[in-house]
Amino acid sequence: MAAKRFFDDSADPDSNQPNYKRIRKTPSFASVIKEVVMVNFLDNFCSALEPMLRRVVHEEVEDGLRRCSRSIVRSPSLRIKALEPSNLRLIFNKKPSLPIFTSSKIVDSDSYPLQLLLVDATGDCLVPTTLASPIKIEIVVLDGDFPSGENKASWTQEEFNKNIVKERAGKRPLLTGELNITMRDGVASLGDLEFTDNSSWIRSRRFRIGAKVVHIGNGQNTIRIMEAMTDSFMVKDHRGELYKKHYPPALGDDVWRLEKIGKDGTFHKKLASHGIKTVQDFLKLANIDPEKIRRILGNGMSEKMWEVTYRHAKTCEMGTKSYIARGANYTLILNPICQVIRATINGHICHNRELRGVQRAYIEKLVRDAFTNWSCLEEVDGGLVNEPALITQGEPAVHHLNGYPRNALLTAAVEYTDWIVNPANICLPVESGVRHISESSSEGELHYL
Repeated sequence: MAAKRFFDDSADPDSNQPNYKRIRKTPSFASVIKEVVMVNFLDNFCSALEPMLRRVVHEEVEDGLRRCSRSIVRSPSLRIKALEPSNLRLIFNKKPSLPIFTSSKIVDSDSYPLQLLLVDATGDCLVPTTLASPIKIEIVVLDGDFPSGENKASWTQEEFNKNIVKERAGKRPLLTGELNITMRDGVASLGDLEFTDNSSWIRSRRFRIGAKVVHIGNGQNTIRIMEAMTDSFMVKDHRGELYKKHYPPALGDDVWRLEKIGKDGTFHKKLASHGIKTVQDFLKLANIDPEKIRRILGNGMSEKMWEVTYRHAKTCEMGTKSYIARGANYTLILNPICQVIRATINGHICHNRELRGVQRAYIEKLVRDAFTNWSCLEEVDGGLVNEPALITQGEPAVHHLNGYPRNALLTAAVEYTDWIVNPANICLPVESGVRHISESSSEGELHYL
């Protein structure tokens, strides 16, 4: 046995090499690069494939549920009782405030959250009503072209659901906020609602906000309640909010905040070149010299456009400031748009019913002087700013007596300071004295003093 072990040991060629180790093959640089590229490719491929698979699965699930619901409705054994027609319907209490921008809260025309009401449409009137059970309501976005044709006053539940607009592929939900609300006692307020996308990508380029009933408590789901929807409107990108018009405008707003005057547009540049930069500047000149401001704007602004712009400007909030112009024998109190609120001449407070041709012309001259020296007027906070103007733009400047202008006897030499205010009389200077026109004279007789 010893000889055998000796033979075996001597036959092993590696028996004399201590700590023998197998050498491992080192990977090449090309194989490392190839492996990294493959890993990156798989990551990118999976990232691109995931949303596609999600969309396909979502569409297939919706399609399957739709087919399933149709089969249930058509199956005699599983048929659900059709909703009973009723005169109940949902309505929005007020219209949304326009314009609407993405990422901006949607409010009504009074800047409050939108509100839904439950009404009974029996007859010609909409009568607010209630149900004993709470009503679950879902808020959705509708195509602006719906309803169309003969279905503008009524539509089916299927037609309503068919015109619900979903978000674009890869986008966030089109409408965010409190989309599922509960109506109690016939009233429900909508929470913070915001659009995440504009409306330019659908054919109508307009949206509506709709509300539909999804559940009525205490087993009253057999009642058909008509869905509500707002008027159609455009949703603009929030970047356009920087250029939006203000409703109502403020006196200190840039003049391009008014309708028909675009920022850096032709009208804006023309007004700015004449120092008309704010809504207050616009209204002051419009009240003092409307013909001048029309000349500044030029023929490009039509009569209709002017009416829209001026009407919008007149809705501005007047604030609480008033302005005082003082002279040797007069004191005028004006509102911020250069309309005289109160005039005191020779210690007598003038009232609108007392103003005659000469008096009116004299006060108008004083107002024009105040306009020219506006920066020198005394500014006071509070007071008479909310009182009606004594003289307003557009009122006739000349009154008539028996068909003739009351100031027809004035000559070119007569100055505004030559008359003395008297509530009952007007005194006119002439070469031979003063002729007195009596208010009480039915024939307009002339008396020499």
